[in-house]
Amino acid sequence: MLDPKSPIAWRFAQMNERVASAKSQDLYLYLQEAEEINGMHVTIKGRDMLQFASYSYLDLLGHPKIDAAAHEAIERYSSGTHGVRILAGTIPLHTELEQTICEFKGTEAAMVYSSGFVTNYSTIAALVGRNDVVISDKLNHASIVDGCLMSRAKFMRVAHNDMRALEKTLASIPAGKGKLVVADAVFSMDGDILNLPDMVGLCNKYEALLMIDEAHSVGVIGETGRGIEEYYDMKGVIDIKMGTLSKTIPSIGGYIAGNEELITYLKHASRAFIFSAALPPAQTAAAKAAFEVIMEEPERVKLLHRNVDHFISGLQARGFNTLNSETPIVPIIAGDDERAWLMAKIAQEHDIFVLPVVSPAVPSNLARLRCNVTAGHTIEEIDRAMDIFVDAAKEVGVL
Repeated sequence: MLDPKSPIAWRFAQMNERVASAKSQDLYLYLQEAEEINGMHVTIKGRDMLQFASYSYLDLLGHPKIDAAAHEAIERYSSGTHGVRILAGTIPLHTELEQTICEFKGTEAAMVYSSGFVTNYSTIAALVGRNDVVISDKLNHASIVDGCLMSRAKFMRVAHNDMRALEKTLASIPAGKGKLVVADAVFSMDGDILNLPDMVGLCNKYEALLMIDEAHSVGVIGETGRGIEEYYDMKGVIDIKMGTLSKTIPSIGGYIAGNEELITYLKHASRAFIFSAALPPAQTAAAKAAFEVIMEEPERVKLLHRNVDHFISGLQARGFNTLNSETPIVPIIAGDDERAWLMAKIAQEHDIFVLPVVSPAVPSNLARLRCNVTAGHTIEEIDRAMDIFVDAAKEVGVL
């Protein structure tokens, strides 16, 4: 039985108190059930709302080719696999998906995991250990941070996108230590893009492996949506390419792409790959079909880029602080937590589904609405949402 005076009990009480306080003020907006999803419209509590919290950047959720592939996979293989990939769980679809990822990302080999979070967590833990050093951008995703901690390597964090700080850190590492640098390509709270050219130069100079998380860059940046190497025209410079199958790709899971030596090692050393059940057939087939659609329908990427430009420039013209975002992840800075909660509530009352991000996920003075614009939004819908954000901001004193 839990001791009510223990630190564990204190943590339980603190979180429960915060949640109860938000609910008592009708400001708890998380875990709402989406009863129906139709493109960029979502039905919540019987109300049709315009979706501005979706990761479906290319509007692929519900694409007929992707849905048909999932249905066909269930008919052929049923709903699950027989176990872990390395034993009885591998089916031809897994290999086909990995080959498709190789084609899309321009690598020799790839492997898929059944969770995006675990992809980072387990891969980093397998790559470095006690006698190594892992360096992480301070705004990296929690899965990267947890993977660094789990690895038991010396964990060093550097200021966000600060290449001088990165060089100083790399230069301080004693000779003979293994070095891994890890960063997001597109940062998931601020929406800005990593300075890949300088990071690559420093990793080459100091002989460090480079791992990039492309969860929010695949399908999003680059002329054809192939991600950060295409965006900077630097094909093949990243050693370890990580991505998710649950954002632009409307499925679940994650992948690592790289050379044959890397993937062979990870398939036999990454605990989450060895000990987790294989990705289910329907989700595997859906992911494969989604990559194919991105390659077959490049106009979706162009439409997304148009909408991103319109949304960010429109918000800035209306007086909002959107930080340095140049991607579909667009923060609208509200300041303190309460204003962010209230702005989101007002927006939802006017049928715009958007959510607040508050401390400790972001600094307390940078609480925000975290808006996601997609290829599925029309210009008229974007304009309508921006006008509602203005009204909400004026009501709570942000503008």
